[in-house]
Amino acid sequence: MAEGEGTGSSAIWAVALIIIVAIIAGVFFYSGGLSGTQKKDIDIEIKAPTR
Repeated sequence: MAEGEGTGSSAIWAVALIIIVAIIAGVFFYSGGLSGTQKKDIDIEIKAPTR
């Protein structure tokens, strides 16, 4: 394998890895995993009207 082909292949893999990490970080960010806020439970009681 030539020296130039190894460098090009490494650059492609580096860019691909950066894209994959950015996608994973975006999923965590938009799902609220990195915000530190906890989900709150809301207790709702629904009753049917009586006749």
